[in-house]
Amino acid sequence: MIYLTTQEIARYRSQLADYEAALISLDAIEDCEGDLEDAAISLAIKVGQKPDRINWLDGLAKRCRVAICQGELQQDLSQEKLATTVGHLLNAGICPKILVTPVVIYVMKQGIDEFCKPLSFKI
Repeated sequence: MIYLTTQEIARYRSQLADYEAALISLDAIEDCEGDLEDAAISLAIKVGQKPDRINWLDGLAKRCRVAICQGELQQDLSQEKLATTVGHLLNAGICPKILVTPVVIYVMKQGIDEFCKPLSFKI
């Protein structure tokens, strides 16, 4: 479980002030007392998705892995700079807009290097 503090939410809110969908997501995270997964599930239900397994957010993040793990984006997330990655995913349309921010925060909190490691394996 990943919980965000009110300070983290405030910091992310200032970084993502230009993205309405991100601010809606951060409001939901705040409403869920910082519980990232609960907020993501609540947001998913609002957009018609059916989160039906325990690690649902992890699965959603993995579907975005190729887009998230591009060089500059990966570097930005390792420095907790969310705006570039959120903007990129919002434009890519890989998942519903209000789920982009929870996905990016989830990946960052899990560890971006570890998350992107499977893409570096050679067959």
